[in-house]
Amino acid sequence: MDNKEQYKVHAEPFYQAQGDEVALYEAAYNARLPVMVKGPTGCGKSRFIEYMAWKLNKPLITVACNEDMTASDLVGRYLLDANGTRWLDGPLTTAARIGAICYLDEVVEARQDTTVVIHPLTDHRRTLPLDKKGELIEAHPDFQLVISYNPGYQSLMKDLKQSTKQRFTGFEFDYPSPELEAEILSKETGLEVGTCSKLVQIGQAARNLKGHGLEEGISTRLLVYAATLIKNGVEAKAACRMAMVRPITDDADIRDTLDHAIEASFG
Repeated sequence: MDNKEQYKVHAEPFYQAQGDEVALYEAAYNARLPVMVKGPTGCGKSRFIEYMAWKLNKPLITVACNEDMTASDLVGRYLLDANGTRWLDGPLTTAARIGAICYLDEVVEARQDTTVVIHPLTDHRRTLPLDKKGELIEAHPDFQLVISYNPGYQSLMKDLKQSTKQRFTGFEFDYPSPELEAEILSKETGLEVGTCSKLVQIGQAARNLKGHGLEEGISTRLLVYAATLIKNGVEAKAACRMAMVRPITDDADIRDTLDHAIEASFG
């Protein structure tokens, strides 16, 4: 049975373009080139891919990668049931069969021996060998592979091999400009732009602390959370502390610094 419809993005996700990334992605998809999206946490990478799947009217299968993920989790495995054993396709196999965009989110979290299984799908072969099943899948003409990761969390132990990186075209995402970010918050939540601008100022202050006590700055996602709380009647300073400060640090000095930034913005 064709189950494409269950993976379609039926409602338009809100996405505010920062440059020509929409046209560039469309060009990559038209050529069925694999795509890599790099950028900090919560800057809109996943939303962008979701938006592009909607715009192109293609099914989207998303996999949240983690360090315990095995090749079988991606490709599939035999399961025991009342009638004996049956094969269950994994998400990568399903995407290759039906012609979906397969999005491996935070791919560096997966073990390197797991990510090797994507290689035959990212070159001229466009195939996926199911060794346990003795089957070689030729990817559907509409299939595309997309991966994302946050270079800020890279380490010698958690990075993609060059042999993997050089199979992809790439986009580098960052947080939007302050003006655009305030506009995004306002469109996303309905909160007026002036208040959104204050939230962005606090976000900028936190991002300046990255590498100086903070592993990662306040993401656009957390700014949206704060704006949502304010829109729903939560007092602005309380919303900022709850959504933008407490989640990102347990360090008392950093917390105090950010609380002062909140006081300076909202009085």
